[in-house]
Amino acid sequence: MGVKILADSACDLPLPFYEQNQVALIPLKVYIDGHEYQDLQTIQPAEVYESIRSGDFPKTSQASPALFKELFTNLAINGEQGIYIAFSSELSGTYQTAVMIMEQVKEEHPNLDLTIIDTKCASLGQGLIVMEAARLANEGAAKEEILEDVLFRCQHMEHLFTVDDLDYLAKGGRVSKASAFLGGLLNIKPLLHVEEGKLVPIEKIRGRKKLLRRIIETIKERGEHLESQVIAISHADDEEAANEIKEMINQEFGPKEVYINAIGAAIGAHTGPATIAIFFLNKIRS
Repeated sequence: MGVKILADSACDLPLPFYEQNQVALIPLKVYIDGHEYQDLQTIQPAEVYESIRSGDFPKTSQASPALFKELFTNLAINGEQGIYIAFSSELSGTYQTAVMIMEQVKEEHPNLDLTIIDTKCASLGQGLIVMEAARLANEGAAKEEILEDVLFRCQHMEHLFTVDDLDYLAKGGRVSKASAFLGGLLNIKPLLHVEEGKLVPIEKIRGRKKLLRRIIETIKERGEHLESQVIAISHADDEEAANEIKEMINQEFGPKEVYINAIGAAIGAHTGPATIAIFFLNKIRS
């Protein structure tokens, strides 16, 4: 029997991906006007951005403990091996909840063979890890082999991103209020990355053109063997900018593929519209 891959919606992969690759989807929750939605299933990112632009601030919460219990119990009953590739524990309580539920299920089903990985990643940084794990699982790779690949990618995944307005991240407690205040002045755009699973501003750049050039320079500084990688771009309602960066990446590095997808409702509720994020590895497995 093969290895079952589980992933939460914070990895920002499209709904058909889960169905086509037999990956179990664990949706995070989004709240708008007191209504609860399941990310990717009952709400689309566009609805979140529309809500933000109209002055509302959507809230989010972690995945349902009841769903974890059901999925983990089914794994045990079916005698399947499982790997849950989870959203960074620094940005959500989802990982901790999953670990707690796994321990509860093990009391009833000691045979449960499940490994939960705190990726310390988000959006398509997490998504690229899930994509490769699903590919390996579907090719019949052993659990140890998949885990080795997942852990390597978690350790070496770069996240570079810029947001239109740091206020959204500050309101959700994802960056400090002081960082947010500075961003709004003088058309200064922040460039951020992820360090130990947390969002960290690295520099502030004035003007969009300079920002895009700096993104390309930073990819060059940090990436390794980019020509043999799949580089991912996620965007919050700004496909035009995503395609512009894709063209720049193709010209500069000629990667194997540039994969683009929208930032999902759960992450988009915190980043706000016009966020652009780029993901790649700073090391390749030899």
